[in-house]
Amino acid sequence: MNLEKRKIIRVSEVMKTEVDIVDGMMTVSEALKSLKYPETHTMVVDKRHEDDEYGVVMFRDIAVRVLAPNLSPDRISIYEIMSKPVVAVDPQMDIRYCTRLFDNFGLSRAPVIDNNRIVGLVGYSDIVLKGLKV
Repeated sequence: MNLEKRKIIRVSEVMKTEVDIVDGMMTVSEALKSLKYPETHTMVVDKRHEDDEYGVVMFRDIAVRVLAPNLSPDRISIYEIMSKPVVAVDPQMDIRYCTRLFDNFGLSRAPVIDNNRIVGLVGYSDIVLKGLKV
């Protein structure tokens, strides 16, 4: 057992702060064309009003729910394929607990929410590459 005290690394230290936030009414094609950070492979779907929740669409969702069934990305709206509400993490969470959360819920990445607003996106690659300083 490692008795050495480990430095706590917070999600805020490893997360990506560049996140694409899209409107759920956009078509899949429109949303893809609007991406500024496609390397995240994720779009956060904005709330429609203050009491709403964020949604998320990952490239995997587009592949499985649009491409595989041969549907037109010009005719499918983001809201039709999004997952909502999202499992989000707090920026102050220890990355070890974030990893456990991902494992428990079968996640590969999640939005980071602070004060009810999206502040970033964190995934396993961020945790491993930045958290372990590889």
